[in-house]
Amino acid sequence: MAEAARTPLTAFQIGMHWFPERPGGLDRHYHALAGALPGAGVAVRGMVTGSGAAAADTHGAIVAFAPPGASVPMRLLRARRTLREMLARNRPDVVVSHFALYTLPGLDLIRAYPTVMHFQGPWAAESQAEGAADLASRIRHRIEAAVYARCQLHIVMSMAFGRVLETRYGVDPARIRVVPGCVDAARFGVPMERRSARQALDLPTDRPIVLTVRRLVRRMGLGDLVDAMATVRKHVPDALLLIVGRGTIEAELRERIAAMGLQHHVRLMGALPDAQLPLVYRAADLSVVPTLMLEGFGLTTLESLAAGTPVLVTPVGGLPEAVSDLSGSLVLPASGVAALAAGLTDALRGTLRLPDAEACRTYARSRFDIPVIAARTAQVYREAVDRCE
Repeated sequence: MAEAARTPLTAFQIGMHWFPERPGGLDRHYHALAGALPGAGVAVRGMVTGSGAAAADTHGAIVAFAPPGASVPMRLLRARRTLREMLARNRPDVVVSHFALYTLPGLDLIRAYPTVMHFQGPWAAESQAEGAADLASRIRHRIEAAVYARCQLHIVMSMAFGRVLETRYGVDPARIRVVPGCVDAARFGVPMERRSARQALDLPTDRPIVLTVRRLVRRMGLGDLVDAMATVRKHVPDALLLIVGRGTIEAELRERIAAMGLQHHVRLMGALPDAQLPLVYRAADLSVVPTLMLEGFGLTTLESLAAGTPVLVTPVGGLPEAVSDLSGSLVLPASGVAALAAGLTDALRGTLRLPDAEACRTYARSRFDIPVIAARTAQVYREAVDRCE
């Protein structure tokens, strides 16, 4: 068995975008695994939308089949063509999907292969929550269901999303494996004092800072977080909230901040360059993830912990699973304005006991560092291959 475990595999990975070109949790995870799986005995080939950067970065192992801005029919046509060519050229041991839409046109091509699905969220439900029409959401759900039905195994980041996969798509729980998200612990664990990180980003060094790194969409709970700061400032008058990210409700949040007179207490920072993310986590006294719905794991929780900054989360989806083994005090009793305001106030005033920087870093490094998660992921790929022999 030990000898078999060392047998190298080749996995063909169907992704969405190439992460350095397009930020996002799904794409970051795909990119991280592409770099780390070879160390776990899995050679990676794959395809994504994008420019030629993926091929340049991976010496041709991962290619772009279409630009992200191409029409959907063109992307699907090129996805099928590229998949056929790459399968013939590489003859992988297992096909791995990270995004149902680009897997759909090649379902017949991968019929003979063991297939694993990385399920990072219900695409249809997330789209509907962000304002997609009912018809578009129903079409996306059917696409997802068709692809998931053809996969031997499914990887989810939390038990919460395992239940979503089972209840929304009828996937047999016996085919679901929980492998949490990953973080580059060395990159986010910057060896810098908080004051120095703040100076590097031109942030105030004499104020308590709360950070959230989120896409600016409704289900992320950012409106509630802004409202909560109106209460927090009454108890911690110099508190400052930094919101990092871009999205469809940016203008709405800006208006809300102005209407509540919170310009001195809430700062929209936009999308920071990826190289600055470790610094902004290190600069904060505390991070918060205020999600209202459909949160499978929350990779930002790991990034914050790896930087040595504790993170408060709402009890939504897989967020409690990400942090509760470190400290139950990191999980708020509820989502919404009141719970956020009370939790942030208690944390900033020191009445809520939080893990220190070293405990946060050790927890992230030992459980979620990229090589650790790559090894667990490789085990699932091998299981899929074994089930088909």
